[in-house]
Amino acid sequence: MLVTLLRPSGGLARVAGFDVASEPHEVRKRIGVALQEAALDQLMTGRELMELQATLHGIQPAEVKDRADDLIRRVGLSEAKDRRVQTYSGGMRRRLDLAMALIHRPDVLFLDEPTTGLDPVSRLTLWEEVRRLRDEGTTVFLTTQYLEEADQLADRVGIISSGRIVAEGTPAALKAQVGVPHLDVTLTDHDGPGDLDRAKEVLGRFGDHRPATEGCHLSIAIEGGARDIAPIVRALDDEGFTVASLDLVQPTLDDVFAEKTGRHLEGADQATPEPEPDPAAA
Repeated sequence: MLVTLLRPSGGLARVAGFDVASEPHEVRKRIGVALQEAALDQLMTGRELMELQATLHGIQPAEVKDRADDLIRRVGLSEAKDRRVQTYSGGMRRRLDLAMALIHRPDVLFLDEPTTGLDPVSRLTLWEEVRRLRDEGTTVFLTTQYLEEADQLADRVGIISSGRIVAEGTPAALKAQVGVPHLDVTLTDHDGPGDLDRAKEVLGRFGDHRPATEGCHLSIAIEGGARDIAPIVRALDDEGFTVASLDLVQPTLDDVFAEKTGRHLEGADQATPEPEPDPAAA
């Protein structure tokens, strides 16, 4: 509905200041769209598709070649621009689709799960381009099921469950709603429960105790995060304890999603999806 492919069933929405129902043509002039499945002519080359897209947007012929070449370079496809799209990997097609969405310099860019199935190199390339666009003043409206991606890229996050926004805010603010960082501590050379009780008393000076996770001996919540680690280590050392390991664990957007919706996002427990290989020529 926001990109004017469907008519709204009710309500009001404006994109770039224009009503999506009554002014769809004005909206389309100002937006770029890269959907999850890139619909590209397999028999054309990357350069040909970029130049065709530029022509369809009414860009002056004198500007078409330079603008197309610049965007192809930005998404890392310069060496493949004269190859037919049917020879491109999925990651290369996704990056070409992104470049085509940017050819007319839109005010708002819509990206629908842009990194699903991409290899790590293509994923990082796309992340870098999204950050660059944001820094240049483009508003990027991104949908994703990878919560790490939302944390990395988004200035504001909205979580939707059953068609309703159940949480909205900056990633930091949302994570702060579900808890503070906690420190997992593993000690060496302790002589049993008595020593652990003494260590627990030391750690209790810095934060509230939490249930210890597998592999650690003690865990505390620390409001100050990383800045509290050095005083904790010094205090344990003063009491004769040797720290084997420390693990500062931050709340994640997965924690936020689980608390706000009562479930985990499908695939959220998979740190990185299995990618398809992207040829070195990309």
